[in-house]
Amino acid sequence: MSITALVTLSGQHASLVPLSHEHQDDLIEAVQDGELWNLWYTSIPTPDKMQTEIDRRLDLQRKGTMLPFAIIEKLTGQAVGMTTYMNVDAVNLRVEIGSSWYRKRVQRSPLNTECKLMLLTYAFEQLHCIAVEFRTHFFNRQSRAGIERLGAKLDGILRQHQLAPNGTLRDTCVYSIVSGEWPTVKAHLNYQLDKPRN
Repeated sequence: MSITALVTLSGQHASLVPLSHEHQDDLIEAVQDGELWNLWYTSIPTPDKMQTEIDRRLDLQRKGTMLPFAIIEKLTGQAVGMTTYMNVDAVNLRVEIGSSWYRKRVQRSPLNTECKLMLLTYAFEQLHCIAVEFRTHFFNRQSRAGIERLGAKLDGILRQHQLAPNGTLRDTCVYSIVSGEWPTVKAHLNYQLDKPRN
């Protein structure tokens, strides 16, 4: 099975569907919830650049290096963010889950946890990946905490890894979950989803 073959993943709170321009209006509304593009350590599109960002992700899909999804909230039927399999390494059965963002209203919610669970389950159990990677900016503390809550471990920090659009240098934290860890991580994520919430 090709890592970049189009697929829809469905859970209780969300569905991950192949990204298309049909999602553009919802995604413009979603990104305005919290004005997410103002976070200096992330690369989240402004409303007027949403079409360009969708075009970029679909172009990478055609090149076989990305599989982009729109995150559909089941309660409303609306797209509330985007996520991808990226930096696809089909030979070595590795992918990165990244370029993800969620509207502020659904951040730190069961929907977010469920999306990661669906992506990891598909990667390990259908694509037979040996490792799934996550990368984030050193100063993106919320993202780092979220990745660590999944059960991913820090592989290291790539210092002065990238030049950011604002001229600063990005130190990139690299995390991963490897196939031998997956059963424990899966049990942990299912426990998180099953926990009663106050």
